[in-house]
Amino acid sequence: MPGATRSEREEWRRGRAEAAAAHAAAAERARLAETAEAHRLLVGFVAEVRRRGIAPVPLRARVARGRARTGLRGWYLRRDESLAVTDDGAFHVLTVGGGWRERLLGVRPAPADPPLQVGRGARDGESVELAELLRRRLAELGGGPGVAPPR
Repeated sequence: MPGATRSEREEWRRGRAEAAAAHAAAAERARLAETAEAHRLLVGFVAEVRRRGIAPVPLRARVARGRARTGLRGWYLRRDESLAVTDDGAFHVLTVGGGWRERLLGVRPAPADPPLQVGRGARDGESVELAELLRRRLAELGGGPGVAPPR
């Protein structure tokens, strides 16, 4: 800001800092709202698979050159078994670091914030809306093609 006084530059910096903080707060509110909506969809999915009598299965995580026990039970959301929802409605990414030790002893992946758009930023064809992914999975698990997760 050529020609500006020191107080004008400081005021401009404060204004920019306030704008950045407001932008960050808005982004966080949007992220929390997305997570809440996605969690609601997952809880509906769990209720629906239970209603249909589809039992949860032991979930295994993908580690380097193999699979590892997790101690979790739930339903895989993708055919490659990289994503799952546990019987309490928690979303898990089941691709973890590790090797032979983790394969032997098992792993305990932490729940992750579920996205409304699964695979956002991935290659074409790999991104899908969570609601659509859940509809597809219900159909694969024994529902009809027009079955939607409860809202």
